[in-house]
Amino acid sequence: MTIASEAAGRAMGLPRPLSRDVVVQRDLEVPMPDGALLLADRYAPKPETPAPTVLVRSPYGRRGPVGLLFGRLLAERGLQAVVQSVRGTFGSGGSFDPFDERDDGLATIDWLAAQPWHDGGIGMTGPSYLGLTQWAVARGAGDALAALAPSVTASNFHGQAMGSGAMALETGLSWVTMMAVQEKRGAPLHMVRRLRQLPGVIDQLPVGALDALAAGAEVPFYADWMAHTTADDPYWSARDHSAGVADVAAPVQLVGGWADIFLPWMLEDFRALQDAGRSPQLVVGPWTHTSPELARVSAREGIAWLRAHLLGDERMLDPAPVRVWIGGAREWRSMDTWPPPAEASVLHARAEGRLTEEPPAADEGGHGYRYDPADPTPSVGGPTLLARAPVTDNRELEAREDVLVFTTEPLERDLEVIGPVSAVVYARADGPHFDVFARLCDVRPAGTSLNVCDVLARVEPGRFDAGEDGVHRVELDLWPTARRFKAGHRIRLQVSSGAHPRYARNLGTGEDAATAERLHTVEVTVLHDAEHATAVTLPVVG
Repeated sequence: MTIASEAAGRAMGLPRPLSRDVVVQRDLEVPMPDGALLLADRYAPKPETPAPTVLVRSPYGRRGPVGLLFGRLLAERGLQAVVQSVRGTFGSGGSFDPFDERDDGLATIDWLAAQPWHDGGIGMTGPSYLGLTQWAVARGAGDALAALAPSVTASNFHGQAMGSGAMALETGLSWVTMMAVQEKRGAPLHMVRRLRQLPGVIDQLPVGALDALAAGAEVPFYADWMAHTTADDPYWSARDHSAGVADVAAPVQLVGGWADIFLPWMLEDFRALQDAGRSPQLVVGPWTHTSPELARVSAREGIAWLRAHLLGDERMLDPAPVRVWIGGAREWRSMDTWPPPAEASVLHARAEGRLTEEPPAADEGGHGYRYDPADPTPSVGGPTLLARAPVTDNRELEAREDVLVFTTEPLERDLEVIGPVSAVVYARADGPHFDVFARLCDVRPAGTSLNVCDVLARVEPGRFDAGEDGVHRVELDLWPTARRFKAGHRIRLQVSSGAHPRYARNLGTGEDAATAERLHTVEVTVLHDAEHATAVTLPVVG
């Protein structure tokens, strides 16, 4: 046991070590079918005997915090661990090609199973990219895998990156910058400096050149993202593991946050497992992607899950299939399934900015605004890679002329909304290229408007085409939520045409997003009459 591991274990609230003596083997060479050698470090508790192994595949190195958290801390708690640097990172051979981890992962599992110090099942754990490496092999490895514990991740990264039709610009550039500098001498200082400069870069055009400005040099895989934007493109199809989720036999534990960048797609993975008759476990708390508390919880929950399924020790394991944090109520709730049974409550946008259960009259018309990409509607709060304060007061945003708000009267009783939220927005525009951003807010009696969940959708030829009357019917799946709107609070629906730089702004021209620099202003009218009932649908429980 080291001073660092003792301090980290206490800070993360981990159970006491079972072993204070850990064997570490550095730079084990793992051969790939194409001849590349990937490097890995092994951590094992003493006394050494052949045992089950936890495999962690990381693009962020295998020493320092990664080795401590996923190597030594696991070994001190009775779990043998192997931490591997993925292809093209931190000494591993080949070139780094993001999200393409299936073949190398399966080859590593075959190698691991043949080692004399391994006996029994193989588990995997880790967040974000480390979670994607688990989904990449989850179906193909078959019975070799005994347990998976991915957190803040999904089987499909396209949804987070490009799923709205607009690039998740702030998150994408942040990650590109970190990956570009992480192996440089003095990397932490370089990373901090580059990330601090990002706000001055992210508004520039063209978007396809921003990698060089943000990271100091062109990043090849950023160009790949710009060239391959749709989910059915072969680039993303080869990296999409969602079709195999239902076939994964190993027990899976998923830990995420309501403000995490992967939340909707993580919940889709859970539902696929649940619907296939598997027994996954789900924990969702009030966290962001990089929340320290989420890191603590996912580490504790992951160790409990792995010990239960690799070592047969269930003493740490909470048996509840689903545990979620209820925002507004500030309480945890255990459930049998996700989402829980709920009744759909439809709230309609109305004249004078009202939001009511009663549908609009025939003559209520609509509200209009002018979207100017030279002054794009800004993102305020919401999930991004490095967000630490994703929930914030939206009043300044809502005062802009390019943001519409529709608000209920104060609630007469508490209202719990738990599950997927959806909306339909009827919009007419003077151009075929524009975005629709919808957001649900909880408005306190004093007027503070706190964002709860939202989504952006890109409207363009072939996506939400206008009807004969020139009106686009834009169907939106807002992010799922678990929220208690308290009596006296009001529910608010925001509608606008942007959330920059969280999403890359729509330039209004329809030109290639990677190279476009021309700007075109769009006039948008959101309709709310009997034939065009813009509305939000809430899953109400209780």
